Amino acid sequence: MKLIALSILLFLNILQPSKAQNIQAPWLDIELTNYQYPYPVSTLHLHIQEQDLKMAYMDVKPDNYNGKNIVLLHGKNFNGAYWETTITALTNEGFRVIAPDQIGFGKSSKPDHFQYTFQQLAQNTKTLLDSLQITKTAILGHSMGGMLASRFALMYPETTEKLILENPIGLEDWKLKVPYKPIEWWYKNELQKDFESIKAYQLKSYYDNKWKPEYDKWVNLLAGWTLNADYKTIAWNAALTYDMIFTQPVVYEFKNIQAPTLLIIGTRDRTALGKPLVSAETRKTMGLYNELGKKTQKVIPNAQLVELEDIGHLPHIEKFDAFITPLSDFLTK
Repeated sequence: MKLIALSILLFLNILQPSKAQNIQAPWLDIELTNYQYPYPVSTLHLHIQEQDLKMAYMDVKPDNYNGKNIVLLHGKNFNGAYWETTITALTNEGFRVIAPDQIGFGKSSKPDHFQYTFQQLAQNTKTLLDSLQITKTAILGHSMGGMLASRFALMYPETTEKLILENPIGLEDWKLKVPYKPIEWWYKNELQKDFESIKAYQLKSYYDNKWKPEYDKWVNLLAGWTLNADYKTIAWNAALTYDMIFTQPVVYEFKNIQAPTLLIIGTRDRTALGKPLVSAETRKTMGLYNELGKKTQKVIPNAQLVELEDIGHLPHIEKFDAFITPLSDFLTK
């Protein structure tokens, strides 16, 4: 009888797999050494904040190099790999493309302790460019990368030939509406993430509840880490960068940007940090990219705005052709 009961339990487990079995993401190590990027990855060694760290990056220089460069800065929930189609399109046009993983992201180091600031990340990026002997470049930032790109342009105007902001976060100061939460709060939230919760967030926030199979790989890159014994380190770095985003606004300095600027805005986007922490009424006033794009264009000198209707937070993933055409036009003028 015991053998029969055990067989039944095993059979039921096959029919109804556990939550762990339901996870679709493959296990990924802390620096994604078991995940292949679309182009060769190099490493810059940095000695900063009294520690030795590694900054991974792709540097793709085409045979038909036109003498122009562009740096692609990823968002918080991503890394350099999601720029694959953008890199391919731009290198086909003759641009040299540099796509770094910032410290704490992708294939770069995940420190146990680090003081994250946009200034530090901008300085790391400038050090990378100096090592590659690149003195002039366009800077493109998406999401969190838009805040970093803005900071880079403010710190290094002589290096920044053009600035492109693709659905950047930080077009409003969320701490005016959202109560402050300590890093431990963000850390606890990160520890609770899994494949299902990450996909649910992206489905609602990025794609307006319209999922395509090709989006799965961007969920897998985050969810695969949750299976790692080192996930606490990854989660801690993620919490630190949330605090950086929340406490270091760039919106008040947009007026000081000198570089010609292009805003590419998917108007369906409603991304805003801290929405769960405010009332339903306040939530409705946050992340209104159909309004924020126009408002930001008026503040940044010499800024152009391209609004992409019915596109959300990830234009270069959701509708690449609509994204690359204005980008290419802006870069080649």
